[in-house]
Amino acid sequence: MAPITFSPPYTSVEHAAQALRDTGYAVLDAQSVARWMGVDSDEWALLAADWADLPPDEYLKDGGRYRRRRHACFVSDAGQLRQVPHRAHWQPLEYNALHGGMQRWFAPMREATVASAAWQRLLQRLAEVSDAVFAPAGPRPSWYMEAHQFRIDTTDGIGRPTPEGAHRDGVDLVAVFLVGREGVKGGETRIFEAAGPSGQRFTLTEPWSVLLLDDARMIHETTPIQPAAPGGCRDTLVVTCRREGFQGDAA
Repeated sequence: MAPITFSPPYTSVEHAAQALRDTGYAVLDAQSVARWMGVDSDEWALLAADWADLPPDEYLKDGGRYRRRRHACFVSDAGQLRQVPHRAHWQPLEYNALHGGMQRWFAPMREATVASAAWQRLLQRLAEVSDAVFAPAGPRPSWYMEAHQFRIDTTDGIGRPTPEGAHRDGVDLVAVFLVGREGVKGGETRIFEAAGPSGQRFTLTEPWSVLLLDDARMIHETTPIQPAAPGGCRDTLVVTCRREGFQGDAA
């Protein structure tokens, strides 16, 4: 029996902020993201090339070898973006029962990537939508932004995009971009109300489509992937925005 898949509930760029306010999430297709970010296909291709050379994630507590990643941190202050010195990624156990409470030093993102105009615009647009949703009537806050490049592969059979299960991240905005998927089945995105019964399930398939989440209101996870062809993998970019400093600053 063929697996059942559901199409993403896409909304327009113009309605993304309102959808986040109304429902806690918004999903944009690839064409809408390209228009929103002002990024063309050549610029996306240059960014996506990074995913072919991500180093292994050495912190997986389930013993898996299916995840590769890079990490970088930024601050957007009144529309001015700057990268901060490389730092550990830290989450409390409250938000990550599997890997919380530990400092995880991942390989940094490449200098050429974070210096590219496409990357700068991507972060600026996410800071702008964060302003619109989380600080619509007040002064623009500083946004503490963490970026994670992930590749989940199926070399050992099963790859787990979210080994910690359904979770929140302890931030304001979560953006999950599908960079690409090839030779895999599974990888269904599931989002649920943190304080209610409603949820959605769908599969992102378009490179550079994106799921935007109000992290305080929504729990999310992605189901495991299995190989449909040799070398199957799923690539994502996750960017989080938080108002009160980076998690771990006071830990």
